[in-house]
Amino acid sequence: MAIQTRIAELDDLEVVATLFNDYRRFYEQPADLALARAFVRERITRGESVILLAEDPQAAGAARHPGFCQLYPSFCSVAAAPIYVLYDLFVDPASRKAGVGRTLLLAAERLAAERGKARMDLSTAKSNRAAQSVYESLGWVRDEVFYTYSKSVTV
Repeated sequence: MAIQTRIAELDDLEVVATLFNDYRRFYEQPADLALARAFVRERITRGESVILLAEDPQAAGAARHPGFCQLYPSFCSVAAAPIYVLYDLFVDPASRKAGVGRTLLLAAERLAAERGKARMDLSTAKSNRAAQSVYESLGWVRDEVFYTYSKSVTV
């Protein structure tokens, strides 16, 4: 597998939306391709995120695009510097253990450096040991100081 990466564009909407829908299903959300399509379209057209798409030019069909990652621009107030939040990383189950995730993470790191980001942050499920292993092998350091909190809000 000769994986390449590139920034997804609006022409890639169907491919990315399908992967994004599968990513959401991995996290036990109901399948909703229309929602995935609308969400991805908004991020791309508004320039609110950068989506890196993995591509195997020698493959056909769904195997041609085995994964993606999505980076959201943010800031670290303490460092007074821009950062990326790597919020989404997904590799199709048929392509796992082939280096797709690693390739996407390295591409994200290069892009962050090129764009002057001070660092990248991510979070993952405590049970996702396979992903943790890849992150740590690439030099990501697990935070042992801070807790992460979340709260849903209603409008």
